[in-house]
Amino acid sequence: MSAPIAHGGGITAAAAAFGGRPEDWLDLSTGINPCPVALPDIPPRAWHRLPDRHLVDEARFAARAHYGSGEILPLPVPGTQSVIQLLPRLLWQERQIAPTDNRVAVTDNRVAVVSPTYGEYARAFTSAGFAVDAVGDVAAIGAEHRLAVVVNPNNPDGRVWPVEMLVTLHDRMMAAGGLLVVDEAFGDTDPALSLATRAQELPNLIIFRSFGKFFGLAGLRLGFAIARPDILERFENWLGPWAVSGPALSIAASLLRSDLSAIRHCLDERSAALQATLASAGLRIRGGTQLFTLVADTRASDIYTYLCRHHILVRKFDYAPDWLRFGLTPDPAADRRLGEALQGFER
Repeated sequence: MSAPIAHGGGITAAAAAFGGRPEDWLDLSTGINPCPVALPDIPPRAWHRLPDRHLVDEARFAARAHYGSGEILPLPVPGTQSVIQLLPRLLWQERQIAPTDNRVAVTDNRVAVVSPTYGEYARAFTSAGFAVDAVGDVAAIGAEHRLAVVVNPNNPDGRVWPVEMLVTLHDRMMAAGGLLVVDEAFGDTDPALSLATRAQELPNLIIFRSFGKFFGLAGLRLGFAIARPDILERFENWLGPWAVSGPALSIAASLLRSDLSAIRHCLDERSAALQATLASAGLRIRGGTQLFTLVADTRASDIYTYLCRHHILVRKFDYAPDWLRFGLTPDPAADRRLGEALQGFER
């Protein structure tokens, strides 16, 4: 098993290292809406009873309408991380071979991950015995790859891949007997980039969507998988009964049917404010999405430590020591706090 990956968050550890109470820190280390939406009314029975089928169905119908997935009913899952862990099992089953089968050639168990990106994909496949190729472009994905992963928009640099390019990639993967996974965790901020509306035409496609990032409710641990029915049925069976809580299903069914214009306006405003704050501090913006901004600076490590001493946490990267990712600030007061801290850094 490979070592755990350091992700965003971790305020408790940061406070232990640099002092202060966790609640007094400004956490900009994640790509989550910093202005969580108001929770809708949750029926008491959603707390009292195990989540019955009608709750699951209501969430699935709402997700289908929201994502535009046509005949496919997206499957609610307890965070997309849960189904990332199932991808190696799915691939072994699709290949009709066992992980311990010594007859499997190297070319039969290669996976491509367009990188750098969310590290848990490579970790899940490597831990399961697959050879993982970190490729820089979808054009580098070949017939030898049994599965390919593309995060679109990408985390952490915000790189995007046009829909038609991904459709072409899917067709190449399908012709070689492979699967394409497209992670659209940040897709709610730009629905035009989503493949969900084409999913029913693309049988070897699996799409993952996050719920908590856009709505600012990451603690729900809720996501959706969109794929052909037999793949979703396997995910559902492997996750086991009652995988998603009744309150999470109820919240999803309500919010996915709601007017999202206020959320989009808030994210536009917060993203513009963050970029203005970073630009005024002389930081070079390298990329990002509406939920985070990536900067490149040769003194990134020093800036990271300096901000921690001011109880502001951002995301650093061991594989790119000159990168820092800044999540959105929640309000103008946080803009000023970040701006003042950055202005005080001696460059």
